Amino acid sequence: MSVSTFDIEKTSLKSRLRRAERMQRLRALGLVLPLFLFILIVFVMPIVILMTRAVENPEIADNMPRTVAALADWNGIDLPGEPVFTAFAEDLRETQKNKATGLIGKRLNYEIPGTRSKMLQAGRAAEKMEAGPYKEAFLALDPLWGKTETWTVIQRAGNRATSFYLLKAVDLQWSPKDEIVQVAADQRLFVDVFIRTLGISTTVTIATLLLGFPLAYLLATLPPRHSNLLLILVLLPFWTSLLVRTTAWVVVLQTEGPVNDLLLWLGLTDERLQLIFSRFGTIVAMTHIQLPFTLLPIYSVMKTISPNYVRAARSLGAGPFLAFWRIYFPQTMPGIAAGCLLTFILCLGYYITPALVGGPTDQMISYFVALYTNRELNWGQASALGAVLLFATLILYAVYNRLVGIDKMKLG
Repeated sequence: MSVSTFDIEKTSLKSRLRRAERMQRLRALGLVLPLFLFILIVFVMPIVILMTRAVENPEIADNMPRTVAALADWNGIDLPGEPVFTAFAEDLRETQKNKATGLIGKRLNYEIPGTRSKMLQAGRAAEKMEAGPYKEAFLALDPLWGKTETWTVIQRAGNRATSFYLLKAVDLQWSPKDEIVQVAADQRLFVDVFIRTLGISTTVTIATLLLGFPLAYLLATLPPRHSNLLLILVLLPFWTSLLVRTTAWVVVLQTEGPVNDLLLWLGLTDERLQLIFSRFGTIVAMTHIQLPFTLLPIYSVMKTISPNYVRAARSLGAGPFLAFWRIYFPQTMPGIAAGCLLTFILCLGYYITPALVGGPTDQMISYFVALYTNRELNWGQASALGAVLLFATLILYAVYNRLVGIDKMKLG
């Protein structure tokens, strides 16, 4: 009887334990769920939308379904026949009613400059065409409709997914023969901009490392009373907005500014230098803004390094530099890796600082993303540029993980 009672109590205890563990898991899930939803909404979903917009191509497929269907059997060599032009005229009448002709012309204008105005002209003409033959009417309206290249573009743009924006983001395009070729030499822009973005980001990362490492070492070795004061000075820029800090550099580096005054007073130059609206000004301003992001991870790692290691190396006969280089410096690598990676990734997305301090040849890829988003209203191209930058960042991250190891990175 006692055994039976013991078994019942044991079963009851297990049941209560399982219930308690289940409640703990539910509480943990309840605490994590808001953060998970926040990350999903503000981080994951925008990236998914970005990648979707980079290949989304609904303009022709939604507004010219008859033309797309008629071009499905076209050989792409000879000029399309009367059925294609008939479908084209019928679609244009519908788009004129829906006021979507301009949207179609805008999409085709990305591939054939000048098409938008001619598409609007064709839409107005289609409203007045009562009966065929439509082919002769459109050929007489404008030579554009007599080129196979035009219908090749319409046929290709009729697909709901397109590689056009992604190809253009790396200065490539589809040829009339359906081959991927480089764009014309005077239109090649984005590859140079990506190289410039990576170059400026690398330069700023190296500059912040050269300036931040000695300062981080000083902060880690000084007594707390002095190091805390210096740390407050390091964090002081965070108390002002990015726009204010950038504008301050505009004042400091301008031709009549204090830097040029100091150089003239010291006799280092005979004339005022162009420091603003230049690559130099862009790098200096970005280095100042990014310095804490490189310094703080290095400082946090240095604070955990015991000075006994260097003392032991010195006691065994190593000189000051050798003890530092062989013993101390390798232990700071996780902080260096974290700070440099953080700074480099942040620099890739800079927009305000190059726009205010840099010149026309110093604008980074974010400038063109903003240009296509706000001024050109070309969301496909803006998303493609962002997608290529994201892809390049992921490649660099994978290379970093392969060479250094993400598990060795420490932020604090």
